[in-house]
Parts: sequence; C-alpha cells; structure tokens
Amino acid sequence: MPDYTPPQVWTWNTASGGQFANINRPIAGATHERELPVGRHPLQLYSLGTPNGVKVTILLEELLALGHSGAEYDAWLIRINEGQQFGSGFVEVNPNSKIPALMDRSGPEPVRVFESGAILVYLSEKFGGAFLPASGAARAEALSWLFWQMGSAPFLGGGFGHFYAYAPEKLEYPINRYAMEVKRQMDVLNRLLAERRYLAGDDYTLADIATWPWYGALAKGQLYGAGEFLSVHEYTHVIRWADEIAQRPAVQRGRKVNRVYGDPATQLHERHDASDFDTRTQDKLAP
Repeated sequence: MPDYTPPQVWTWNTASGGQFANINRPIAGATHERELPVGRHPLQLYSLGTPNGVKVTILLEELLALGHSGAEYDAWLIRINEGQQFGSGFVEVNPNSKIPALMDRSGPEPVRVFESGAILVYLSEKFGGAFLPASGAARAEALSWLFWQMGSAPFLGGGFGHFYAYAPEKLEYPINRYAMEVKRQMDVLNRLLAERRYLAGDDYTLADIATWPWYGALAKGQLYGAGEFLSVHEYTHVIRWADEIAQRPAVQRGRKVNRVYGDPATQLHERHDASDFDTRTQDKLAP
C-alpha cells in the first residue's frame, strides 16, 4: 500500500468506507425532520442496546429494584445504523447525535441529559445518590473510575473496535496500536480487581455500571469477536468481576432493553413497563 501524505487542507470528498460509512459526516445538526415519541413516564430514554446505551438501562433497572418508583421509564429504540440519531427531535435532546439521550419530564420544565456518564450521575443524584458515595475519598474513587471508563472506552470502541471489526480493510499499524492500548487497559482493571471486589472498593457503584458493558463483555469474549486475539482469558480478575455483575437481576433486565442483535430471547426493542420483560410479543420486537 502506498504511503499516505495528508493534504494541506483536509476536505470531505470520498466515502470513509466501513460499516458506518453511510452515516459518517464531518458536520453536525439534523438531516431530516422526525419528532421523538413520548410515553407516559417522566423519564424518556432514546437509545440503542450498545455498551453506552446499556449503562443507562442497567442503572434504571437497578433504581427500580431499590424501590425508586420514579425511575419508571420509556425506552425508545434509536437505530443509529439508519441515521435516526440525526432526526430533528433527537438532535434537540442531544446536539452531538449520539445515544443514549434522556428527557426528564418530572419537573415544570423538561430537562435534557446526554452523554452516558452525565446521565448516570444525573439519575444517581435524582434518586438520593444511589450507587455513588456521598462524599470524601469513596466518592472521589467512584467518580475517578467512572471517568476512567469514559476516557478509555473510545480507544476500545472507536479505536480497536473500528479497525479490527468495521474498517473496510485490515491495517496492521492501527490494529496493533489499539490492541496494545486495550490490553494495557485490561491490565489496569485486572490489577485493581485482584485487590478489591468492585472498581471503587467493596461497594457496587456507577463505575461498575459504566464499565461492565464494555470491559465485562470484552473479558467474556463477547465484543468484536476479539477474545482470542486479545487473550482475554489472561484477565482472570476482570472475568470474576464480570461474572458476578452478570448475575444481578437488574443487569440481566437492563442489558435486554433496546437490544436488536443476538438471540431474540435477549432482546426487548422497546420498554414501557416492567411487565414488558414478562410479556414479550412480536409487536415489541417489531422495527
């Protein structure tokens, strides 16, 4: 392959290639008019069952399990491969056009919240600081690991995941570069979890809720088909942590919401009531 010399001024004149080439573009804003649906609950989630989306549905299900009835929510499916995140209604909720996005209609004025980490902290604070220590070193530790995940996952997803699984051609340099970084991140977690039960200590926190959909899935060989390539079996403490969290009933429910891939028994395309998990019908699985 010939060497690439960057032009003096970059212009968007060729398709980027890859699985998501049809929705990638260098400008923001809406591409079409599309209002978002609104259900009967104050919390309206617009999302997809990717790792970032799963963070929020897990937290909502955990809050409900704690008895916070105000955490009842409607979860609407946003099909990002079809560009639904560029509809005018979605862009009003999240100008960055990324899932998940949340509208809280419980007060006199609707509140929009976007970016998964921000949504987790917002919901925790709304419901009495659930899964987030109130102060001091414990809070600092939980927030540090929460934001570690927010800063690290783009190297796993947009970096390694893109070049290993989605790019139109396999390129040695970026795959090696991001594989090295992902293995370093897994080693960070493995060393930490050799000494503590959860990321921030003895208690399950937002840090675990945010990190499990990404690094738990990777540790179990469920992300990008890269388990053998990255020798994930080496990270035994991460696997132990991932398995323990996977046993939580709220996690099992939350990971199904807005999921559109895998075994149909693991999918609940939209969620509008707790009973939806027990009365799954073809209508709920319809596009």
